[in-house]
Amino acid sequence: MIATLLFTAFVLLMFLGVPIGAALGLAGAAAIALANQDTQWFGLLAVPQNFYAGLGKYPLLAIPMFVLVGSIFDRSGVALRLVNFAVSIVGRGPGMLPLVAISVAMFMGGISGSGPATAAAVGGVMIAAMSRAGYPAAFSASVVAAAASTDILIPPSIAFIVYSVLVSGASVPALFAAGMFPGILAGLALIVPAVWLSRRHKMGQNEAGEPRPPFWRSLREAAWGLMAPVVILGGMRMGWFTPTEAAVVAVFYGLFVGMVVHRTIGLRDLFEILREAGELSAVILIVVSLAGIFAFSLSTLGVIDPITHAIVNSGLGEWGVMGAILVLLLIMGMFLDGISIMLIFIPLAMPVVTHFQWDVVWFGSILVLCIAIGQFTPPMAVNLMVASKIANVRMESTTRWVLWMVLAMTLATLVVVAFPQIALWLPAKLGY
Repeated sequence: MIATLLFTAFVLLMFLGVPIGAALGLAGAAAIALANQDTQWFGLLAVPQNFYAGLGKYPLLAIPMFVLVGSIFDRSGVALRLVNFAVSIVGRGPGMLPLVAISVAMFMGGISGSGPATAAAVGGVMIAAMSRAGYPAAFSASVVAAAASTDILIPPSIAFIVYSVLVSGASVPALFAAGMFPGILAGLALIVPAVWLSRRHKMGQNEAGEPRPPFWRSLREAAWGLMAPVVILGGMRMGWFTPTEAAVVAVFYGLFVGMVVHRTIGLRDLFEILREAGELSAVILIVVSLAGIFAFSLSTLGVIDPITHAIVNSGLGEWGVMGAILVLLLIMGMFLDGISIMLIFIPLAMPVVTHFQWDVVWFGSILVLCIAIGQFTPPMAVNLMVASKIANVRMESTTRWVLWMVLAMTLATLVVVAFPQIALWLPAKLGY
């Protein structure tokens, strides 16, 4: 009865427009109170305790830092220089600018780990360039939004940090390594429809007439941006700093590049950058802490065991259950942000993962792949919202193009499901 009320209250609050974090916290608190009517304060002293417990985890310190890194590199001019360097390599021609957009977004994933931040940084450069070359604005927005979704797979990744906090046995270094090849596979999968659609519909007719940047000059200008993932990921691999400390190193590296090298960030810009990063970090961390109350009520009310029992004995079998999980995640991704999906879904999914003895690192990469697809799948697609705003188009106009990207990335996800070593080979090779 109380378990039913827990989910009913949560869904009802969301339909009423209550923010997802508040809906999680209020539903969890109500369920705790009803389950402890005979105790002092109705057991509600557990609410502040679990609020703090959800937040007081060392790896979560990396989240505001990586959010700040995304804001810094968005303004540092690194994206423009990386685009010029990529164009100098692949040249001009139909389909080349979409290829460059996806490649640069994947590379930016090795710096910020935030999809919306990369959509803003890459979209600010590429959408205007693609428009001049003759690509429809809706198509350009679709490509940038899809490309930016790879950033939560390619390390460093905020999504993997949150997953490591929620799942014991999944370390941040192992998850970062596991996301590398699935992220590259997802990017390659996106390039195929992007280039094919460009050539089939004869987009980018003006692209061949655009000048090709000189290679060596472009390389020299992009060198500081190219070094960023080397510093961040190489330092972690060498043991110089932890993933959390790497986020702080990335902040200072980005400030040095933006303020000293490229001089695109001034002292007056720092306040706006810090304010933007602080607001976004606060939203993420408040949702995480309020979800701790919801997760506590799930475990204490005994909700998880019956759900697990029903799934395991559904007759679908191991791969049938995996297929059902993928469909559920893709549907959830259409309506919820990635952090919320993790906080709601992981407590329910982990007993199923344990039952089938799935590797938690591999499952994490599958989960983040599905969340990445949700970032550019309407109607609640955060990356697509950012890209559409930059392109000045309605999100509805991108549907005919973005569905091809969704299909391509879904196929990449199925490949990782069928061949777990795509995700697990690198962590094993690195000793994680």
